[in-house]
Amino acid sequence: MTWPKTGGSGSPTEGPRHWGGRRLPWLLGISLLAFTADRLSKIWVGSHVPMGGAIPIIPRVLRITHWTNEGAAFSLFADTASPNAVRWMLIGVSLIAAVAVLVLLVRIGQRFTPVTVALALILAGALGNVHDRIRYGSVTDFIEVHIFSYHWPDFNVADSSIVTGACLLLLDSLLAKKHNDPAAASKSGKAPS
Repeated sequence: MTWPKTGGSGSPTEGPRHWGGRRLPWLLGISLLAFTADRLSKIWVGSHVPMGGAIPIIPRVLRITHWTNEGAAFSLFADTASPNAVRWMLIGVSLIAAVAVLVLLVRIGQRFTPVTVALALILAGALGNVHDRIRYGSVTDFIEVHIFSYHWPDFNVADSSIVTGACLLLLDSLLAKKHNDPAAASKSGKAPS
């Protein structure tokens, strides 16, 4: 089947339609890499750190621990009266989010941008944690950070992927707003584009 010429950067002008353009496989590769890092790190922790145990990495700052989390982020809903209902609700929400992110990635994944890389990371994180919820009923958390007297709740590579993706989205939106803001452009002497 031949598709009409579309022009534009990175899009084919003839031949079979490429699923999301040339960059999509690389973006999905980023997702696969982050998902694999999440799985391998959880497997390593499960076989090397006893439940509730810890390995200090940077004393009083960073430890590798081993905990399970039946709830959402920061153990939200972990102590509910209906843990099975919460588990399936979290699985459903995570799968819907993962599908939405994948569809968006397919639609805009023709090139590398902070947004497409962010979506690839968010997809990996969502799939990493939903895998654990479906297979084990809980998520393994193992990174423990202390900053002065503050203890950050334990997290994992999937959580880090989601947060990194969210930060990239925020950064992109702030930079886009600054770039399109006429007041900021007049201070720099440039016209908005």
